[in-house]
Amino acid sequence: MRIRLIRQLMLATDDSGRVSLSDVEQKLRDLGSNAQSLATDAAPPMIGGLVAAGVVAVAAVYLLGRRRGSRRASVLEIRRV
Repeated sequence: MRIRLIRQLMLATDDSGRVSLSDVEQKLRDLGSNAQSLATDAAPPMIGGLVAAGVVAVAAVYLLGRRRGSRRASVLEIRRV
């Protein structure tokens, strides 16, 4: 990421070979807008994936708890006299 930024800044030099403050600001704004658009595009599938992972986790905990409960439960035998 850093190397890419440095390369872009070097390509943005003016004729004297110096990078101005406006060049740096413009490149950072471009990179920020690209990252923001990527995050916005990736949000809906990511939310669906998190919901699915949550459902799987709750189901696994439920099933493991049932198994452990049936293993540890004592058997109570009631006899009429």
